[in-house]
Amino acid sequence: MPSRRTVLAATAGVAASLAISGTAHANDKKLHSLISRMTLEEKVGQLFVMRVYGHSATAPDQTDIDANLKEIGVRTAAEMIARYRVGGIIYFTWAHNTRDPHQIADLSNGIQHASLRQPRGLPVLVSTDQEHGIVCRVGEPATLFPGAMAIGAGGARKDARTLGRIAGQELRAIGIRQNYSPVADVNVNPANPVIGVRSFGSEADSVAGLVAAEVAGYQGGGVAATAKHFPGHGDTAVDSHYGFPVITHTRELWEKLDAVPFRAAIRAGIDSIMTAHIQFPALDDSGDPATLSHPILTGILRGELGYDGVVVTDSLGMEGVRTKYGDDRVPVLALKAGVDQLLNPPSLDVAWNAVLKAVQDGELTEARLDESILRILRLKARLGLFEEPYVSHSGVTRTVGTPAHLAAADGIAERTTTLLVNERRLLPLNRRTHRKLLVVGADPASPSGTTGPPTGVLAAALTELGFTATALPTGTAPSAATVARAVAAAQDADAVIVGTYNITAAQKTLVEQLVATGRPVVAVAIRNPYDVAQLPAVPAYLAAYSWTDVELRAAARVIAGEAAPRGRLPVPVQRADDPAKVLYPVGYGLSYGR
Repeated sequence: MPSRRTVLAATAGVAASLAISGTAHANDKKLHSLISRMTLEEKVGQLFVMRVYGHSATAPDQTDIDANLKEIGVRTAAEMIARYRVGGIIYFTWAHNTRDPHQIADLSNGIQHASLRQPRGLPVLVSTDQEHGIVCRVGEPATLFPGAMAIGAGGARKDARTLGRIAGQELRAIGIRQNYSPVADVNVNPANPVIGVRSFGSEADSVAGLVAAEVAGYQGGGVAATAKHFPGHGDTAVDSHYGFPVITHTRELWEKLDAVPFRAAIRAGIDSIMTAHIQFPALDDSGDPATLSHPILTGILRGELGYDGVVVTDSLGMEGVRTKYGDDRVPVLALKAGVDQLLNPPSLDVAWNAVLKAVQDGELTEARLDESILRILRLKARLGLFEEPYVSHSGVTRTVGTPAHLAAADGIAERTTTLLVNERRLLPLNRRTHRKLLVVGADPASPSGTTGPPTGVLAAALTELGFTATALPTGTAPSAATVARAVAAAQDADAVIVGTYNITAAQKTLVEQLVATGRPVVAVAIRNPYDVAQLPAVPAYLAAYSWTDVELRAAARVIAGEAAPRGRLPVPVQRADDPAKVLYPVGYGLSYGR
């Protein structure tokens, strides 16, 4: 990490020109002064939030240097900052930015040093997607919490606030100051392939309350929260990473459903809002995605909802925003629509030069750029980046993954596990009569740097609780041979635990054949809770809402009777044979002893 002398020298100029008071717009005069001294090229750079490969800002591994050269035309994060003067950088696990908390802190400090040493250098707003549950970028030993739908099942705003506060403190300690969370989408479509368990649920008011609580927690913990994906991505069967979804809600339904959590986030003082790459004809019939829609972003979000914070696009590399226009037009149109931050374009060079040319040609005014830069600098000021851009190893050790934080996550997880079926009171399992357990099922890639795979995590947790549990992964699409092997192994078990993951025909065959053995079968939905409708013969069914360690360990404690099932469905589960009818309504959940 840079020495204190280096830190002070690098930040002296900016800090001296901007004494932060902490109020939202109190520093505008000083911020305007900063903006007036920026070159046009520096202004353009300030609008971009870009990925970069490597664990270090100046000395990444050779494979990451090669990836940077191929995709960005630079070798390192420091070179990207020097060339493009980007205002933000986003961390990804796959970009090798997030090996461990101390390394992340060093990377963050290296990025800040590289930017602050430039002429008129400004601190960088480092961001990531740390939603918890199935979408996380910073893994163990950081504290990982249940995802949004699990929090929705717990239903406690206090838990949502605690999650945000602890997660915010840990992100800030490693130099991440903007978190692209919480998801404010209301998931009313069970077939939604991109939101699903990332949403708190299907009831607008419940989602709104949890969104506001998590926003208060994150921002109280010292990071900017981001409500996403405006104007609402909860009712689509198309993933905007790969296609162009169309939301068919009426304006009236949008007001009653999709808009409610975003209004709550704005009332809670949300620092940033992320756009959705979706068509919403009732709000804008032009056929443009919301990210590029002036009626949606300026007319509704800015005008009707009165939001004056930072608007950030979803990734500009996603197909949903690239379908209609070229990569050179998308960033320009996004700015014309009312966006402030341009996130992760496929080619930074193409996007950066397109914005520069649009100003030089008069399509965009420099004053329009200044509006967005002012909002971005206000946020950086509010987050203390001008005064304290660097973090310390002692702060990481003191804050990240502490026993108190981990205990809080375990406690919250216990309040989310939902018991949907429990015939003849099979659960909790008795260690004397069901000591020998076989754990089978889907083993999707472990999310968010957790231990994984889920069968192994469940088996280990149950063994620690006094059972003898053996893991036999069968995958999301088990072959006939795999099913036969699991059925044979079940003959030697007192009970079988099977994890289902967005149930497939092959998974259904596996579970049905396990039930046919006569051995007691406990199924755990490790992603969407809708799986239960496909397996009416299973005698016990739990919804864990994710396959991260913290949720699986909580499910194991419920199976063992060390914790009571307290979660309640935050979404309805329709019947498999008649989707127009509800099998389990919102609020459903069984308890032990009743």
